[in-house]
Amino acid sequence: MKQFQLLRFQRLGFTVSKKSLLLVALSLASLPLLAWHQKKVTAEEVAQNKIATGNLWRKASFPVENFQYYSSPFGYRRSPTGGSGLEFHSGLDLVAPQGSYVRSWWTGTIVKVADRDACGTHVIIRSGAWDHIYCHMQGQVGTQGKNRYMIDREGGIVLWEGQTIPAGARIGRVGMTGRTTGPHLHWGLKYANNYIDPALVLRVMYAQQKDGQS
Repeated sequence: MKQFQLLRFQRLGFTVSKKSLLLVALSLASLPLLAWHQKKVTAEEVAQNKIATGNLWRKASFPVENFQYYSSPFGYRRSPTGGSGLEFHSGLDLVAPQGSYVRSWWTGTIVKVADRDACGTHVIIRSGAWDHIYCHMQGQVGTQGKNRYMIDREGGIVLWEGQTIPAGARIGRVGMTGRTTGPHLHWGLKYANNYIDPALVLRVMYAQQKDGQS
């Protein structure tokens, strides 16, 4: 197995230790078997500071089409809407033209659709211990009986809470709903209800998929 090499996203300005990336990779490897084979990471491999390769990331999806650049990283920042105090930014902002399609990062079940807070029209998908969050999308939320749905008629999107979504499926379009200064996707990730820096996940995905093509 190849020794894992650190990748740096210079536009994000992030650096991270091998230990941090390893922990993220092992957490990702704990996702349930959904539609493809995942290689099991052994204690011996952990001790050797290696991570799983093979098919683990071949069906993981980058979360937005027509991506242009990252506008705001994970962590504390000054408020983009004014004020001198710091606020915690719980995800990664990916700028794309308004109307660009958003794709599900991983296969999972929709556990929430909503449109009434700073996240705007958003969807939360659960994949094992992971929640992936997609904010500021176009469309609105409605109810039918006791069932809630998100609809973007122009984009041809209708999603229902409880619906299973495959990796890479279109789940919405980039918009400007909620608290935002421009069209972008706010992409958040939680593992065991704790926020994770999405840039770490993207680095691991890139390395896994690159190894799979070599």
